Amino acid sequence: MRAEEFLKALHVAERLKDATRHCYTSQGRHESVGEHSWRVSLMAYWVKDEFPEADIDKVIRMCLIHDLGEAFTGDIPTFLKTDDDRKVEDGLLEAWVDTLPSPYKEEMKDLYREMEERKTLEARIYKALDSLEALIQHNESDIATWSENEYALNMTYADDKVAFSQYLKELREVVREETKKKILEAGKSVPAVSSETE
Repeated sequence: MRAEEFLKALHVAERLKDATRHCYTSQGRHESVGEHSWRVSLMAYWVKDEFPEADIDKVIRMCLIHDLGEAFTGDIPTFLKTDDDRKVEDGLLEAWVDTLPSPYKEEMKDLYREMEERKTLEARIYKALDSLEALIQHNESDIATWSENEYALNMTYADDKVAFSQYLKELREVVREETKKKILEAGKSVPAVSSETE
C-alpha cells in the first residue's frame, strides 16, 4: 500500500477511537469502538491454544476489522440495531473497502463474507469473542449504567454464539456467574434463565 493510501485509510480507522459504544469502562467513561476491537483481538490471541486447528491469525484479522463500518455510522447497540441500520452500515463499509488497494480490498471482502456466513471455525470463534467481550465489559462497568433490559439480556446473550465450543461455553458460564454476582451485589434480583443456557 502506497504511503498516501496507507495514511488515508488510517485516518478513517481513527474514527473508531472517538466512536463510543453503549457500554462504559470500569472507570466510568464510554468505551470506544476501537477499544472494544482491540480487546476482542487480544482475546483471540489468548485463546489460540484452545483452538490449535484454527487459523488464529485470521481470527485476529477478523476481530480487528469487524466494526470498521461504525467509522461511518457510529455504534448502535445490538438490541436497537435494525436490518435497515445494518444495510446502511454494510453499504458504506463496502464502498470504502472498494477504495482500498489490492490485495487488501479483496482480502477484506473475503473476510467480511466469511464473518457474515459464519460457517468456518474462525468466523465462529470471532463472533463468539465479539459477543463475550461486550458481556465482560458490562460486568466491568458500573451497574447504574445498564439499561433495564440488560439484566435479562446479559444472562443469555452469546449463548448461541459459544455453543460450538466446550471451552467458550465454560467461559460464558464464568462470565454469567460474574453477572449474577454483580446484580446481587447491587441488591437486584437475578433474572431467571432457561435450563438451555445453564
